[in-house]
Amino acid sequence: MKKVFKSTANFSALGFKKQLLALAVCLSVGVGMVSVAEAAPTRNVNPPALKAGAPQVYVVKKGDTLWDISKRFLNNPVRWPEIWASNKHVKNPHWIFPGDRLLMCTYNGRPIIGKDEGDGCEGIIRRYAGGTKLKQQVRVESLNNAIPVIPLEYIKHWLERSTIIAAESMEGTPYILGTADQRVLAAKGQSVYARGNGLEVGQRYAVYREGEPYMLTDANGKKYNAGLELVQVASGVAVRSEKDITTLELTDTYNAEVRRGDRVLPEYDPMLPTLFYPTYAEDIVPGGHVIRVMGSIATAAKHSVVTIDRGSLQGVQVGHVFSVNQKGEIVTDPKTKERVQLPGQRIGNVMVFKTFDQLSYAYVLDSELPIKVGAGIQPPLLDE
Repeated sequence: MKKVFKSTANFSALGFKKQLLALAVCLSVGVGMVSVAEAAPTRNVNPPALKAGAPQVYVVKKGDTLWDISKRFLNNPVRWPEIWASNKHVKNPHWIFPGDRLLMCTYNGRPIIGKDEGDGCEGIIRRYAGGTKLKQQVRVESLNNAIPVIPLEYIKHWLERSTIIAAESMEGTPYILGTADQRVLAAKGQSVYARGNGLEVGQRYAVYREGEPYMLTDANGKKYNAGLELVQVASGVAVRSEKDITTLELTDTYNAEVRRGDRVLPEYDPMLPTLFYPTYAEDIVPGGHVIRVMGSIATAAKHSVVTIDRGSLQGVQVGHVFSVNQKGEIVTDPKTKERVQLPGQRIGNVMVFKTFDQLSYAYVLDSELPIKVGAGIQPPLLDE
C-alpha cells in the first residue's frame, strides 16, 4: 500500500485538523518579510509601482483578504512583501486584523506600509528600522479573525478531500464491491463491503471516487497520463474481514454517497504548509496552462479553483502566483478573408495552494474575464 502515496506529499484525509488549516491559511504574510532588501526579488527590477490613487490610510475591514488589500496599494500585488513594514518587536508582526489602520509611509525614498500603533509613520519607521520598542501591549484576538490571503471556504474542499496520484499507484488497491442492504448507494451509518487485500480490522479508511485522468501531451506530441484525481466521499472503520472481503461501517460521507467501484485507501493526516502566502514564481518550466476548472466544465472566475499542468517537478511551490493569459480570438479578416488570431491578453492571477508531481491546484485571485481551459500561465511581470 505504500506505493499509493509515493507520488504526493499532500494526501488528503478525514484526519485533517481544522484548527491547523485555519492557522496555515491565516499566517497571511509569513516569515521573509523582515525588510525590503531581504524580500526583494532576485531580479534587477524597479521598486514596486504604487497604484494611482493608492490610499494614505486604510482601515482593514472584515471580509478583506491580503490580496485585495495589496491591490489597493500596488499595480502588482504579488510585490506586497517588498513594501510591508513588519514590526520586529511583535511576536507575529505579519498578521493583520479587522480594525487595523494601515499607513502609507516613506523610508529611504521608498514606500512602505505598516500598522499604526498610535504614533503614525514616525513610529512605523522607527520600529521597522529596529529602533525603540513599544511598551508591552496585550491583544487578545482569535486567529480566525486574522486577514487571510484568500478565504478558506473556497479551497477547503480541495485541501481536505481531493488529491492527485499516479494512475499506476491505483493498481491492486481495494474497492467497494457492494452494500450490506443490497442498495446501489450507501451513506453514513450503513455498511459496505470492500474487496482487496491489506485492510485491517479496527483501522480507519477513506473511500475515494475516481475522476477523469489528466491527459497531457509530451514534447513529441504523445499523450500520457499525468495523474488520476481522487475525491473523498466517505470515511469508515473496518469491522470484519473474511478472505479478501472486508466490512466497513461508514462513519461519515461528504457531499456524495458511496457506490460500487469506489476505492478504499488508508486515512492519513496530511502534511500541510505552515506558511501560506503569495510569492513570486521563479525558475518554473515555461509553457504552463490551465487544464481543468474544478467543479465546473465551463469557465473560472474569482474564487474558483483550477488545475494547472505544472507541479513540483517543474519547480512549482505552494504560494506561487501566476498571471493568466487568455488566447486571442481567431477572426476572419473582412478584407482578405484570412483567418487571423488576435493577440492574447492577461486576464487575471492565480495562486497555487496544493502541489503534486506534475500538476497543481490553484485559486483564482482575480479575473477580468472568464478563464477558460487552455489559458496560459506565466510568472507575473515584476517591472510594472
